[in-house]
Amino acid sequence: MTYRAVAFDLLTALLDSWSLWEEIAPGGGFAWRSRYLTLTYGAGRYVPYVQLVEQAAVDTGFGSASALIDRWDELTPWPETNGVVSAIASRVPVAVVTNCSTVLARGAVDRLGVEIPVVVTAEDVGWYKPDPHPYEESLTRLGLPASSVLFVAGSRSDIGGAADVGMDVFWHNRRGSDASGVVPDYEHRSLDPLIDLI
Repeated sequence: MTYRAVAFDLLTALLDSWSLWEEIAPGGGFAWRSRYLTLTYGAGRYVPYVQLVEQAAVDTGFGSASALIDRWDELTPWPETNGVVSAIASRVPVAVVTNCSTVLARGAVDRLGVEIPVVVTAEDVGWYKPDPHPYEESLTRLGLPASSVLFVAGSRSDIGGAADVGMDVFWHNRRGSDASGVVPDYEHRSLDPLIDLI
């Protein structure tokens, strides 16, 4: 399959957001972030992103939204992110599709060190992934049909969301998580194999 563009999840596929959550809430960062993912992927219509982060903190008894936002510029790309995304961007258009707010997404994208011309946020479209709207908006901005765009998922909820609109999915399964019955087209614990797919 030849892809004409690649769309990426941001906070898990391209950035190591797990480590920052854990630094803020030692021993509880995983539970806090897992609860946050459950809330965002289950939210549907957009509510303020920070509200969901704070609700997850309250639900688990760890961390706080303000502590996370204050340290947002400490988010770190995975070691291979810059090289892989730069190589892909030299061949085809790239996009980011993320559930975080527009302001926070712009800050996080800046951490990548690669120009990303298309950035779609849940706040932009009024819906959280895995609702179809964010994925479809990225296709509209790229000007391409779903069948020609590869989506790089960081969380397993993105696998079904992107596939439901017709995109092939590469799951960057960094943590070796269980897919729970959802099968991506490709799966790896590194972004490196993406280069051979484009």
